[in-house]
This record gives sequence, structure tokens and C-alpha cells, in this order.
Amino acid sequence: MVLLGPPGTGKTHLATALGIVAARHGHRVLFATATDWVTRLTDAHRQGRLPQELARLRRYALIIVDEVGYLPFEQDAANLFFQLVSIRYEHASLILTSNLPFSGWGGVFGDQAVAAAMIDRIVHHADVLTLNLDPPMRFRRVGSA
Repeated sequence: MVLLGPPGTGKTHLATALGIVAARHGHRVLFATATDWVTRLTDAHRQGRLPQELARLRRYALIIVDEVGYLPFEQDAANLFFQLVSIRYEHASLILTSNLPFSGWGGVFGDQAVAAAMIDRIVHHADVLTLNLDPPMRFRRVGSA
């Protein structure tokens, strides 16, 4: 599943709720931001244990990647993220949230070809939901101004 839309539309909230439901049904679930996933994979790569880390992550029924597109990735980071997507492809579930439409992902990953290949794998079996509230949803505490 891919949840697209501007900030404040509930993408992270919905992804978290779906992860909780999956966990309550006995599925193994991991949640982190895209930047956190890249950091985790970069550390594993530097320590010479990337294949083991990818194999371990493949055993989770659901991985949630929040905030794809908030920060651009360097080429090595984009390639590591692509590997995460690739090991999930047709094997296990991914939920991704992004504030960018797919047309903007080439700039995030620094390479249109890598972005296109990744998007192809992601959307092949995915539900893509665009969340757009007009006007944007605003929350405030009771009693605050």
C-alpha cells in the first residue's frame, strides 16, 4: 500500500493503525522512517552483514516505511533502499507514506531509472491512496488557542 498526500492528511496515522491491526492478527511488523531504514541498511552494509540483514527483514510480514521523499538520498542510500523494496517484492507487504507524487521520486532517489524500477515493484500489487484534505486537517488541544 502506498499512501500519498501533503503533510497533515493522516498518512502516518493510517499506516500505524494498519500496522497495529496486522500485529494484533499475529503478523510481525516493523515501522521506521525512510531515513531510518537507509541508516539501518547502510550500517549493515558497512559491517559486511547486508545480506543477513536483508534476509532477516524479509521474514517480517509487514514493513512500514514512513516519510519517503522528505529528504533526498545519495546514490548509495537509494540503491540500499531499492534492495529493501526488491526483497519485499512479491514476497511480503510494504506500506509506504510519501508527501510526493511518484513523479517526484526521481529527485529523491537521484536517478529516474532507479526510481522507476522501484515504483514499478511497489505499485505492481499495491493499493495507492492519495489523501488530500481540503482544507488541511488541523488539530489542537482542548482549551488551547
